Amino acid sequence: MNFPSLPLGPVMLDVAGTELTADERERLRHPLVGGVILFSRNFSDVGQLVALTREIKALRSPALLVTVDHEGGRVQRFREGFTRLPAMGCLGALWDRSPNAARDAAQDTGFVLAAELMAHGVDLSYTPVLDLDYGCSRVIGDRGFHRDPTVVATLAEALVAGLAEAGMGGVGKHFPGHGYAEADSHLEIPVDERDFEAIWSADLLPYRQGLLPRLAGIMPAHVIYPRVDAAPAGFSQFWLQEVLRRRLGFAGVIFSDDLTMEGATVAGDIVARATAAQTAGCDMVLVCNRPDLAAELLSRWVPEVSAASRERVGRLRGHSPTGEPADLMGTERYRRAQAAVRGLTDLA
Repeated sequence: MNFPSLPLGPVMLDVAGTELTADERERLRHPLVGGVILFSRNFSDVGQLVALTREIKALRSPALLVTVDHEGGRVQRFREGFTRLPAMGCLGALWDRSPNAARDAAQDTGFVLAAELMAHGVDLSYTPVLDLDYGCSRVIGDRGFHRDPTVVATLAEALVAGLAEAGMGGVGKHFPGHGYAEADSHLEIPVDERDFEAIWSADLLPYRQGLLPRLAGIMPAHVIYPRVDAAPAGFSQFWLQEVLRRRLGFAGVIFSDDLTMEGATVAGDIVARATAAQTAGCDMVLVCNRPDLAAELLSRWVPEVSAASRERVGRLRGHSPTGEPADLMGTERYRRAQAAVRGLTDLA
């Protein structure tokens, strides 16, 4: 069956299992949908993952984006048949012993991460985490590279270089910084009481040191910085338009964090949250783990999507130089990088 060509919409949805249901196929063909975010529940083995991503991409023209949170450490959605990736904090610990080795390891990690995902039909991973590891956040922890923002910037740049080498863009998160706020925004509404200058001079340094032009996307934090703006960063025109777009000059895609998280509830119901995120400057909004809210959003939300936003989203798709999963081991670069990453995780 042939379906009409539809531009990618501003909504990123999830699916329930390892195969699409009839209801999900219909939902993913909705004009507001632009992509799918996968989770561990969507993975049983590498063959199933390839079949699932192919089915998703066959639904539309142009194909929907397929994305995943696949950072390494405790946030790695696909494991069996994939290389075990280190937590970014392991790379930071390596930096303290050998900065050159840490840069090389970060680039190898980014390359393996992206090459394996793209060979299985995944276009984008929401990585790197740019939050500083202050040692107090319950949700960041060793997902962050380091406490020192210059080290974070250096290792993130190396990781993004590895992603790009494999044909994938990076998505930096959680702008302007989640590392200082203790609460987990999945469960609570985190608050960071620091003033703008404190955040600008520390947490924003990784974004200010040349990394932004190399990132395909940014994901803001569901954190309120009351001394700067009453709204969480993901709903804040100040943070997204004044700081990220104007002062820092970011030209890529801005993703909301998941609008079903507790940290997003301050904006109202699901339509109000999506509207607030888009008004603040988000190009794409994520709605995860609540198919009822996804259905409500698609039935009630009538956003105006600018041509510039559609163009930014259209540039997200990567291009893999390695092809199918079986082709990976045939490349010397992949074998070398995989061996280095395995050596690092064996030491962790």
